[in-house]
Amino acid sequence: MDAPAALELRIVPANEATWDDLQTILTGTAGNCQCQRQRLGDRDWWHMPPSERGAILREETHCDDPRAAETIGLVAYDGDEPVAWCAVDRRSVFGRLRGSPVPWAGRDEDKDDDTVWAIACMIVRKGHRGRGHTYPLVAAAVEHARARGAAAIEGYPLLTAGSQVIWDELNVGALGPFTAAGFAEITHPTKRRLVMRLDL
Repeated sequence: MDAPAALELRIVPANEATWDDLQTILTGTAGNCQCQRQRLGDRDWWHMPPSERGAILREETHCDDPRAAETIGLVAYDGDEPVAWCAVDRRSVFGRLRGSPVPWAGRDEDKDDDTVWAIACMIVRKGHRGRGHTYPLVAAAVEHARARGAAAIEGYPLLTAGSQVIWDELNVGALGPFTAAGFAEITHPTKRRLVMRLDL
């Protein structure tokens, strides 16, 4: 399936974006999460106030510091309007991913292999959804990981056909953007969840 026509986006490492722009994207449930559930894991995340989650995210992204050596994601702009966020980093840093049996079913891999990266979360701001923004976002995440020495990158999209899906469930992404970026299925651990991988 071809990617839908998408507006031209400018996608930058999060340290080249402003903190206010990132917070504009992370509204609603995403604002509560502050993209920490995948990194911290459910137990540590659950009782932490959103303000503390936000403080951790700000430190990890280095927003407002274009000279920072590291960041943990990408911010997408439609013109000057911040519209989307993608968490992409070494697979080993995502505590929830490491602790879940689902992505590891049928696999015998080193969870600490820092050469494998992961796209753990994507958020498109309300009012800008349905325009195909996750297609260029996944492609940009691949290049971001490649430029930082990744040997492979994974994604964990949700199959949406025939299912009632709310947007909050789709923070892992849908299948189409991963397929379009060259990812291939390596396992199908649940009825609706795939593990996709692209060797770099």
